[in-house]
Amino acid sequence: MLPVIYIDDMRIDKFLKNSRIIKRRTVAKEACEQGRIELNGRPAKPGAEVSVGDTIHVTFGNGSLTVRVEKLTESCRKEDAAEMYTVLQ
Repeated sequence: MLPVIYIDDMRIDKFLKNSRIIKRRTVAKEACEQGRIELNGRPAKPGAEVSVGDTIHVTFGNGSLTVRVEKLTESCRKEDAAEMYTVLQ
């Protein structure tokens, strides 16, 4: 079992992939480029840095999801991915 490495900040496209909110990093990057991802109320570029406590709003085809970042890890198991954020809406 690999040790969990906590970090201070992470690119938003990587966070969305690691937390399993979006399945692939390339899809997360494209969503940012299309303006469907907001970080703290502002449109986010794929390289925007996410920190603990930030709010992310994701717009999907027919719905949306707002989450608060709880922790940042370089990698995590599928079962632990949901601990990286709290759903607000």
